[in-house]
Amino acid sequence: MTTLGRSCFQGPRRGLGARGARRAGPRPPLPVLFVVLVAAPGTRAAGYQTCPTVQPDMLNVHLLPHTHDDVGWVKTIDQYYDGGKYSLHHGAVKNILDSVISALRAEPSRRFVYVEMAFFSRWWHQQTFTTRQAVWELVHQGRLEFANGGWVMNDEAATHYGAIVDQMTLGLRFLQDTFGDDGRPRVAWHIDPFGHSREQASLFAQMGFDGFFLGRVDYQDKELREKKQEMELVWRGSTSLEPPTADLFTGVLPSVYDPPKNVCWDLLCEVKVLEDHPYSPQNNTKALVDYFLDVATDQKYRTNHTVMTTGGDFHYEKADMWFTNLDKLIRLVNAEVSVPALRCSCPSVYLEAGTWEDDFFPYADVPHQFWTGYFSSRPALKRYERVSYNFLQVCKQLEALASPAANVGPYGSGDSALLEEAMALLQHHDAITGTSRQLVAEDYARRLAAGWGRCEVLLSNALARLSGSQEAFSICPELNISVCPLSQTSARFQVAIYNPLARKVDRMVRLPVSAGAFLVKDPSGHAVPSDVKGQKPSPELLFSASVPALGFSIYSVSRVSLQRSNTHTPQPIPQKPGSDVLVIKNEFIRATFDPETGLLIRIHDVEQKLVLPVSQSFFWYTAGTESIMDSQVSGAYIFNPRQVKPFPMSRGAQIRLVKTPLVQEVHQNFSAWCAQVVRLYRGQRHLELEWTVGPIPVGDKWGKEVISRFDTPLDTKGYFYTDSNGREILKRRRNYRQWAGNYYTSQHSKFTSRYPPPTLDTCYTLTLSWPHSPQVHGRLLGDDNRGLTEALVQEDPGLRVRGRHLVLLDVISKASAGHRLLAEEEVLAPQVVLAPGGGAPYHSGAFWGTQFSGLRRELPPSVHLLTLARWGPNTLLLRLEHQFASGEDSGRNLSSPVTLNLQRLFSTFTITRLQETTLAANQPRANASRLQWTPDTGFVHNLTVPPVDLAAITLQPMEIRTFVASILWRQNPRGHREAPSQD
Repeated sequence: MTTLGRSCFQGPRRGLGARGARRAGPRPPLPVLFVVLVAAPGTRAAGYQTCPTVQPDMLNVHLLPHTHDDVGWVKTIDQYYDGGKYSLHHGAVKNILDSVISALRAEPSRRFVYVEMAFFSRWWHQQTFTTRQAVWELVHQGRLEFANGGWVMNDEAATHYGAIVDQMTLGLRFLQDTFGDDGRPRVAWHIDPFGHSREQASLFAQMGFDGFFLGRVDYQDKELREKKQEMELVWRGSTSLEPPTADLFTGVLPSVYDPPKNVCWDLLCEVKVLEDHPYSPQNNTKALVDYFLDVATDQKYRTNHTVMTTGGDFHYEKADMWFTNLDKLIRLVNAEVSVPALRCSCPSVYLEAGTWEDDFFPYADVPHQFWTGYFSSRPALKRYERVSYNFLQVCKQLEALASPAANVGPYGSGDSALLEEAMALLQHHDAITGTSRQLVAEDYARRLAAGWGRCEVLLSNALARLSGSQEAFSICPELNISVCPLSQTSARFQVAIYNPLARKVDRMVRLPVSAGAFLVKDPSGHAVPSDVKGQKPSPELLFSASVPALGFSIYSVSRVSLQRSNTHTPQPIPQKPGSDVLVIKNEFIRATFDPETGLLIRIHDVEQKLVLPVSQSFFWYTAGTESIMDSQVSGAYIFNPRQVKPFPMSRGAQIRLVKTPLVQEVHQNFSAWCAQVVRLYRGQRHLELEWTVGPIPVGDKWGKEVISRFDTPLDTKGYFYTDSNGREILKRRRNYRQWAGNYYTSQHSKFTSRYPPPTLDTCYTLTLSWPHSPQVHGRLLGDDNRGLTEALVQEDPGLRVRGRHLVLLDVISKASAGHRLLAEEEVLAPQVVLAPGGGAPYHSGAFWGTQFSGLRRELPPSVHLLTLARWGPNTLLLRLEHQFASGEDSGRNLSSPVTLNLQRLFSTFTITRLQETTLAANQPRANASRLQWTPDTGFVHNLTVPPVDLAAITLQPMEIRTFVASILWRQNPRGHREAPSQD
């Protein structure tokens, strides 16, 4: 008699125990230990404690029943949940969960894995108390398990690490609040993202996961790993954090996430059911068992453990079909083997495995088909997500600083929850990537807009409380296209600028205004220099604002006569052919342009006496036509243009020069649909290139993909560097594979340097800071046949997009300080809020304040306040991050450990107690116990958890420490500033 035991999915299963020989060719006469995800009645999920010892002389096969449910792709998240538009695409998640729970309750030997909390939380809140009790029992028994546990399964290329941490925190908190430790996932599960980043592995390790399962790995990489039996590895996610802090056991699934060809019993499968009646003419048991054993013994793993995923996209809508046939298969296979001893699999304490310090980009699934097109698909949605991340952090900070008065106040009820959920949804690997259909992309944008609305109410309540005045606050979300009704129609208004960084910033403010001269006064009432730049219909007011750490400054603006203003009104200076070289400059940078072509030709760092020839222009690739289609055309996923060398946008640019005391600009017009402004503000140490591309014409029947290209004489030996999700830096190699694989996504920095550097002080580095990719825009006429079935063609006349590239020239010893601090200022830029002025006091006797700081002292520049958010009625979530890698900054010593004193740090509340947690805040750090692995670099000891002392919180390079802080609110919310301390 065969007895089924439960397989423990809380940890990695493949590659466990002693090394095993690769099994290829004829099936060996080896007894099969077949383990399916089942549980005996009454067992309890207690981590790995219910797992007996693995049989080392048997082949252990692990079945993983699962469904992969995209939270938007061909249909919207609502349509996928309810099953609407079924003719457009299959998928009805409500039915899937109903069916799975019913099937699990019907047979106590069954087990299931679920991943996407955006769906599961919605389903949970619709259930009766009786159903919830039944589900709670399934989770408690370990029969319904959660993998990953994020709100979504996020993309790993186009996402910023801060947004990844937020969305994982949202999903894992739901699980912890709902099911306690029984619901906490032990395994990260990214089976569909289109490549995998090293930073993602580091974040998962710091969240306390024991292992990481990957689905999509480049076809050449996978073939080599199968040949060398390296499908398991210990991924070292950081070169700065001391091992094993960022080490994570990682396994590559054998067939992405699909089941073996003939082991698929879903409504979507074209496979016959398993007929086991001995007298039936359709009996197919022998053929199926033989097929299954052949597949099981041909896995390319180095040990006697193998895994099979039994599920796929939106599978298990009729779960009983899957489970009934799996039950039969288990019984038949166990009856076939000579020793039918079924036991529960469990990871052993140690594992020998190779160490991997790179990432898995770029990804190609077949030859010449690199998934690098999505780096720039739907650039407008990508920008909307990034500015929404910025705004969400502003809202969460103000929600924390202003006490509950931020949520309910004179402007109504507001909170950050709706925007937080919308932002979490946007991290999905078919959302931020731009690989969803147009109707779905519009739904994502609609959800962000709704979240902004709730946050704007919160922001108004908070600003009123902290400033002491009830103003008609308004945000101008279209400032990037110079649209702001209040500033354009008012003769007098106020500008409140909130700074979400923990250090003071100086920022140039640009506002569209009506024609005339203006007087700008700072919070102390002193006039500040300002410019009115441009002519009707869209002149812009410029002035430099200084904003304290985690606080705001309020400036007043009024239209005055030209004689009373400090405003300089510039006139454009047309550049004539044959003129001398064209230069824009400030006290730090000098940029030179060729007067014949209008193109940038040289950058000069005046202070350090560095000169680098560099040219920049726009090019475009042909992406395919309606009548002549390649076997693989470019699409939302794939970048595969028809030619290797792109076409130049033009031979040069028509230019005009604008100079004022605050800014100098070269306006370049490359074509009717491509223009750029190269800009230098006073006091700015980098060059800003603001480009506008589109609508891209396709009347010639050519789809087009536009790039911004920089050419320099730097001797790089073919190497360059990019950031990983906005954090650590990875080395890349040009033309290592097909040329389409030269494109990498980057969240803030991509740079090159002289190679080899003679000394650190003479090695130049050119850093290009841009969101996502040098591919700036595209309009495609064909679908790339990856399931979307829709071209990124856009409706006529097409879409116009605008973005910025920032360029820094520096010596390598100082480059990290430049690009990291600049990236911090760009990702969390000051939030501009306008008001007409003249508002009523917040309450009787309230003091009107024009400047506020939430900190009594600034944090050091190497420390980033990653999270400050409301966690409970009297608790806040606090994340402090060391934003420099080990050894990368030798100029200002910013790579050294930093110790902070959090006592009396915040001005509106006092921290009374700190509890340190893992990165996602779903378990105390002191209680977190991860499995230990022995990589090929040698045994690694577990690190001790440092004590929590409010007066001495130490951060090592690249370390993020997460705390739940118990607080007491201060009666006077405005606080005050103290002299900077030396902590």
